Amino acid sequence: MSDTNIIPSYKEGLKDLIEQLGGMLPEDKLAVFNHDAAQLAQIHTSPLRVKKGGKAPLFSLPNATGKTIDLSELLQKGAVVLTFYRGTWCPYCNLELSIYQKILPQIKQAGASLVAVSPMNPDNSFQMMDTNKFQFEVLSDVGNKVASQYTTVFKNPETSIQAMADSGYDFHGFYDDKSAELPVPATFVISKDGTLLFASSAGGDYRERVEPGEILEALAK
Repeated sequence: MSDTNIIPSYKEGLKDLIEQLGGMLPEDKLAVFNHDAAQLAQIHTSPLRVKKGGKAPLFSLPNATGKTIDLSELLQKGAVVLTFYRGTWCPYCNLELSIYQKILPQIKQAGASLVAVSPMNPDNSFQMMDTNKFQFEVLSDVGNKVASQYTTVFKNPETSIQAMADSGYDFHGFYDDKSAELPVPATFVISKDGTLLFASSAGGDYRERVEPGEILEALAK
Protein backbone atom coordinates (compact mmCIF):
# COMPACT_ATOMS: atom_id res chain seq x y z
CA MET A 1 0.00 0.00 0.00
CA SER A 2 1.41 3.39 -1.00
CA ASP A 3 1.72 6.22 1.49
CA THR A 4 -0.98 8.18 -0.36
CA ASN A 5 -3.50 5.44 0.48
CA ILE A 6 -2.73 5.31 4.20
CA ILE A 7 -5.34 7.17 6.23
CA PRO A 8 -3.90 8.54 9.50
CA SER A 9 -5.93 8.48 12.70
CA TYR A 10 -6.54 11.62 14.74
CA LYS A 11 -7.34 9.57 17.83
CA GLU A 12 -4.00 7.77 17.59
CA GLY A 13 -2.20 11.09 17.21
CA LEU A 14 -4.16 12.46 20.16
CA LYS A 15 -2.87 9.70 22.43
CA ASP A 16 0.72 10.72 21.64
CA LEU A 17 -0.08 14.43 22.00
CA ILE A 18 -1.69 13.97 25.42
CA GLU A 19 1.41 12.11 26.57
CA GLN A 20 3.65 14.90 25.26
CA LEU A 21 1.58 17.63 26.91
CA GLY A 22 1.74 15.74 30.19
CA GLY A 23 5.50 16.06 30.09
CA MET A 24 5.57 19.67 28.87
CA LEU A 25 2.91 21.52 30.85
CA PRO A 26 2.68 22.00 34.62
CA GLU A 27 0.07 19.68 36.07
CA ASP A 28 -2.10 22.52 37.40
CA LYS A 29 -2.19 24.32 34.03
CA LEU A 30 -3.05 21.14 32.14
CA ALA A 31 -5.82 20.53 34.65
CA VAL A 32 -7.29 23.96 33.87
CA PHE A 33 -7.33 23.29 30.12
CA ASN A 34 -8.83 19.83 30.55
CA HIS A 35 -11.50 21.14 32.93
CA ASP A 36 -12.48 23.90 30.52
CA ALA A 37 -12.63 21.42 27.62
CA ALA A 38 -14.91 19.15 29.64
CA GLN A 39 -17.16 22.09 30.53
CA LEU A 40 -17.38 23.19 26.90
CA ALA A 41 -18.31 19.64 25.92
CA GLN A 42 -21.33 19.83 28.20
CA ILE A 43 -22.38 23.26 26.94
CA HIS A 44 -21.90 22.81 23.19
CA THR A 45 -23.36 19.42 22.36
CA SER A 46 -24.86 20.42 18.97
CA PRO A 47 -22.70 23.29 17.69
CA LEU A 48 -23.39 23.09 13.93
CA ARG A 49 -25.30 25.97 12.34
CA VAL A 50 -25.69 24.22 8.97
CA LYS A 51 -26.45 20.59 8.27
CA LYS A 52 -25.71 17.96 5.64
CA GLY A 53 -27.92 18.51 2.62
CA GLY A 54 -28.17 22.26 3.14
CA LYS A 55 -26.41 25.01 1.23
CA ALA A 56 -23.02 26.27 2.35
CA PRO A 57 -22.92 30.00 3.18
CA LEU A 58 -20.65 31.73 0.68
CA PHE A 59 -17.77 33.93 1.84
CA SER A 60 -14.62 35.79 0.86
CA LEU A 61 -11.69 35.87 3.31
CA PRO A 62 -8.00 36.83 3.19
CA ASN A 63 -5.44 34.04 3.10
CA ALA A 64 -2.08 33.99 4.88
CA THR A 65 -0.55 36.40 2.33
CA GLY A 66 -3.53 38.75 2.27
CA LYS A 67 -5.05 37.51 -1.00
CA THR A 68 -8.83 37.29 -0.97
CA ILE A 69 -10.12 33.74 -1.41
CA ASP A 70 -13.70 33.36 -2.58
CA LEU A 71 -15.55 30.13 -1.81
CA SER A 72 -17.68 30.37 -4.95
CA GLU A 73 -14.54 30.53 -7.09
CA LEU A 74 -13.05 27.49 -5.34
CA LEU A 75 -16.27 25.56 -5.93
CA GLN A 76 -16.05 26.21 -9.64
CA LYS A 77 -12.92 24.05 -9.62
CA GLY A 78 -14.29 21.24 -7.45
CA ALA A 79 -15.50 20.23 -4.01
CA VAL A 80 -14.12 21.99 -0.93
CA VAL A 81 -13.17 20.55 2.44
CA LEU A 82 -13.68 23.38 4.92
CA THR A 83 -12.49 23.17 8.52
CA PHE A 84 -12.72 25.71 11.34
CA TYR A 85 -10.04 25.73 14.04
CA ARG A 86 -9.05 27.90 17.01
CA GLY A 87 -5.48 29.02 16.43
CA THR A 88 -1.85 28.05 16.13
CA TRP A 89 -1.42 28.14 19.94
CA CYS A 90 -3.82 25.18 20.21
CA PRO A 91 -1.87 21.88 20.04
CA TYR A 92 -5.01 19.97 19.09
CA CYS A 93 -5.57 22.29 16.11
CA ASN A 94 -1.97 21.80 15.01
CA LEU A 95 -2.40 18.04 15.25
CA GLU A 96 -5.65 18.11 13.30
CA LEU A 97 -4.29 20.28 10.49
CA SER A 98 -1.07 18.27 10.29
CA ILE A 99 -3.10 15.10 9.84
CA TYR A 100 -5.31 16.75 7.22
CA GLN A 101 -2.12 17.79 5.43
CA LYS A 102 -1.23 14.09 5.23
CA ILE A 103 -4.44 13.28 3.38
CA LEU A 104 -4.14 16.30 1.07
CA PRO A 105 -3.01 14.07 -1.85
CA GLN A 106 -6.21 12.01 -1.49
CA ILE A 107 -8.31 15.16 -1.21
CA LYS A 108 -6.78 16.51 -4.41
CA GLN A 109 -7.16 13.13 -6.10
CA ALA A 110 -10.88 13.41 -5.41
CA GLY A 111 -10.86 16.76 -7.24
CA ALA A 112 -11.27 18.78 -4.07
CA SER A 113 -9.35 21.46 -2.18
CA LEU A 114 -8.75 21.96 1.55
CA VAL A 115 -9.37 25.25 3.32
CA ALA A 116 -8.77 25.94 7.03
CA VAL A 117 -10.31 28.98 8.73
CA SER A 118 -9.59 30.59 12.10
CA PRO A 119 -10.13 34.04 13.66
CA MET A 120 -6.35 34.63 13.74
CA ASN A 121 -5.01 37.56 11.76
CA PRO A 122 -3.14 36.86 8.47
CA ASP A 123 0.31 37.38 10.01
CA ASN A 124 -0.21 34.61 12.55
CA SER A 125 -1.87 32.42 9.93
CA PHE A 126 1.17 32.85 7.70
CA GLN A 127 3.56 31.96 10.52
CA MET A 128 1.60 28.80 11.27
CA MET A 129 1.38 27.84 7.61
CA ASP A 130 5.10 28.46 7.06
CA THR A 131 6.20 26.61 10.21
CA ASN A 132 4.11 23.54 9.43
CA LYS A 133 4.67 23.63 5.65
CA PHE A 134 0.95 23.45 5.00
CA GLN A 135 0.08 23.28 1.33
CA PHE A 136 -3.55 24.34 1.60
CA GLU A 137 -5.25 27.69 2.09
CA VAL A 138 -5.30 29.07 5.64
CA LEU A 139 -7.82 31.90 5.90
CA SER A 140 -8.41 34.62 8.50
CA ASP A 141 -11.96 35.13 9.73
CA VAL A 142 -11.38 38.05 12.09
CA GLY A 143 -14.41 38.41 14.33
CA ASN A 144 -15.71 34.92 13.38
CA LYS A 145 -18.24 36.37 10.93
CA VAL A 146 -18.02 33.31 8.69
CA ALA A 147 -17.50 30.77 11.45
CA SER A 148 -20.73 31.86 13.15
CA GLN A 149 -22.65 30.85 10.02
CA TYR A 150 -21.25 27.31 10.15
CA THR A 151 -20.61 26.51 13.80
CA THR A 152 -21.08 27.90 17.29
CA VAL A 153 -18.82 30.73 18.44
CA PHE A 154 -18.08 31.09 22.15
CA LYS A 155 -15.88 33.13 24.46
CA ASN A 156 -12.71 31.36 25.50
CA PRO A 157 -12.85 30.87 29.29
CA GLU A 158 -10.78 33.40 31.22
CA THR A 159 -9.28 30.50 33.17
CA SER A 160 -7.74 29.14 29.97
CA ILE A 161 -6.51 32.57 28.88
CA GLN A 162 -4.84 33.11 32.25
CA ALA A 163 -3.30 29.62 32.22
CA MET A 164 -1.88 30.41 28.78
CA ALA A 165 -0.45 33.70 30.09
CA ASP A 166 1.11 31.89 33.04
CA SER A 167 2.72 29.53 30.52
CA GLY A 168 4.14 32.40 28.44
CA TYR A 169 1.48 32.64 25.71
CA ASP A 170 -0.39 35.86 24.97
CA PHE A 171 -3.75 34.59 23.73
CA HIS A 172 -4.93 38.01 22.56
CA GLY A 173 -1.72 38.52 20.58
CA PHE A 174 -2.93 36.07 17.93
CA TYR A 175 -6.04 38.10 17.11
CA ASP A 176 -6.99 41.57 15.95
CA ASP A 177 -9.85 41.94 18.41
CA LYS A 178 -10.20 41.42 22.15
CA SER A 179 -13.45 39.47 22.05
CA ALA A 180 -11.69 36.21 22.99
CA GLU A 181 -14.27 34.45 20.82
CA LEU A 182 -13.43 31.14 19.18
CA PRO A 183 -15.28 28.72 16.91
CA VAL A 184 -16.21 25.24 18.05
CA PRO A 185 -14.03 23.16 15.68
CA ALA A 186 -16.06 21.74 12.80
CA THR A 187 -15.43 20.29 9.35
CA PHE A 188 -17.53 20.34 6.19
CA VAL A 189 -17.38 18.89 2.69
CA ILE A 190 -19.06 21.10 0.08
CA SER A 191 -19.95 19.90 -3.42
CA LYS A 192 -19.43 22.02 -6.54
CA ASP A 193 -23.05 23.19 -6.43
CA GLY A 194 -22.65 24.40 -2.85
CA THR A 195 -24.48 21.51 -1.18
CA LEU A 196 -23.09 20.26 2.11
CA LEU A 197 -22.14 16.61 1.59
CA PHE A 198 -20.76 16.34 5.10
CA ALA A 199 -21.07 18.45 8.25
CA SER A 200 -19.55 17.31 11.53
CA SER A 201 -18.14 18.49 14.82
CA ALA A 202 -16.91 16.52 17.80
CA GLY A 203 -18.61 19.15 19.98
CA GLY A 204 -17.32 21.64 22.51
CA ASP A 205 -14.48 19.41 23.70
CA TYR A 206 -11.78 20.86 21.44
CA ARG A 207 -9.50 17.92 22.14
CA GLU A 208 -11.70 15.82 19.85
CA ARG A 209 -11.77 16.36 16.08
CA VAL A 210 -13.27 14.94 12.90
CA GLU A 211 -11.35 11.92 11.66
CA PRO A 212 -9.70 12.25 8.22
CA GLY A 213 -11.28 8.97 7.14
CA GLU A 214 -14.73 10.54 7.49
CA ILE A 215 -13.70 13.36 5.15
CA LEU A 216 -12.39 10.99 2.50
CA GLU A 217 -15.50 8.83 2.77
CA ALA A 218 -17.69 11.87 2.14
CA LEU A 219 -15.60 12.85 -0.89
CA ALA A 220 -15.83 9.31 -2.27
CA LYS A 221 -19.61 9.57 -2.27
